[in-house]
Amino acid sequence: MTVNGQASTLDLDPRTTLLDALREHLNLKGSKKGCDHGQCGACTVLVNGVRINSCLSLAVMHDGDAVTTIEGLGVVGALHPLQEAFLKQDAFQCGYCTPGQICSAAGMLKELADNWPSQETADLTAAIVATDAEIRERMSGNICRCSAYPQILAAIRDVVGAVA
Repeated sequence: MTVNGQASTLDLDPRTTLLDALREHLNLKGSKKGCDHGQCGACTVLVNGVRINSCLSLAVMHDGDAVTTIEGLGVVGALHPLQEAFLKQDAFQCGYCTPGQICSAAGMLKELADNWPSQETADLTAAIVATDAEIRERMSGNICRCSAYPQILAAIRDVVGAVA
């Protein structure tokens, strides 16, 4: 697989999750192990541009895929717009969920650009409008135990406004 733009060849036990491969074998500690059951979203990464819970996916399933973690979204001096917005809006407290929140939001931006509907989308024939309700629905799989939701929403809204 290609991880953050670099080809990676791993010799793993076939039971190794993508999250454990990233953290323990590639030393990419940004993606967090929160619940290990796909319920919190702390482990969210992008696979071929689509957001997934890496704790629920086996690494061997991603042979040939492009995986992007929080470390691959931006770097110091060239942050991803979501990273900049999270800083500007102070959209974190403890920061544990932040990498997953940002990767999930990046995947959500692609879904919006591709006009993928959500449970909140009322009109399936029109372009999707990123209302607060639409953003909340799409981010509902990512939990922030510190309750920084208003700041997370504001950060995403900043970027959606800049993209739209």
